[in-house]
Amino acid sequence: MLVLSCSTKLLILEKMLKSHFPESLKVYGAVMNINRGNPFQKEVVLDSWPDFKAAETDNLDHYTNAYAVFYKDVRAYQRLLEECDVINWEQVFQIQGLQSELHGVSKAVAESKRLDVKLSSFKAVHLPPVSALPDTSSLMGSSPRLTYLSVADADLLNRTWSRGGNEQCLQYIANLISCFPSACVRDDKGDPVSWSLTDQFATMCHGYTLPEHRRKGYSRLVALTLARKLQSRGFPSQGNVLDDNVASISLLKSVHAEFLPCRFHRLILTPATFSGQVHL
Repeated sequence: MLVLSCSTKLLILEKMLKSHFPESLKVYGAVMNINRGNPFQKEVVLDSWPDFKAAETDNLDHYTNAYAVFYKDVRAYQRLLEECDVINWEQVFQIQGLQSELHGVSKAVAESKRLDVKLSSFKAVHLPPVSALPDTSSLMGSSPRLTYLSVADADLLNRTWSRGGNEQCLQYIANLISCFPSACVRDDKGDPVSWSLTDQFATMCHGYTLPEHRRKGYSRLVALTLARKLQSRGFPSQGNVLDDNVASISLLKSVHAEFLPCRFHRLILTPATFSGQVHL
């Protein structure tokens, strides 16, 4: 295995991954961020170059210690997992990707090393080019107003996210807000009432509107605004949605989002020593 650090080769890899959409979207987003300042200090690990068969990126903890995986040969991915110097199996981490064999192979290797594996699976979506935003005439005054998130908003987002409610997530959200594009609608007190942000894999995430402000068109406005921001910077506007999230699926259909043929899989792997201590 090798760590790809050459800036020229990383740009070549970005172009190569683009030819393997949609399965390579997560790794592609991560490589784009690496090539544009690398705010999360990631690395790219390959089984070989230039004819790689597996690739992933790594981070620091349960939320940011996330490996995005794309492979052209599942056996190469399995060998990569079995390399002791590639993954720190003594920490809690996550593996995510858009390929069907990801769960089975990862689970088999993890269980052989006595790690617990929790799988979450989502519909994967891609938003079309946004040429114009919805009518914002109602937001032209001092309140409500369309803007972006600040680090001061991290506590609210941590409390309202289904994956949040802990210190690790609070720091993770603050880092995302600091590093990547976001969009939100604020009320007359300046507090966010509807928002969405971008993670380290250039995925739109944590789209949420406070219950008392729903059915006002804010979610649609925020989603399209963030998608347009990402597209203006050359990033794909991608996201994930749970199968039973009827409201979000309806919203995505209304903006003509493409539901991809592949699914998004996220695995959280926990060593026995940390069992019962991890917020999942």
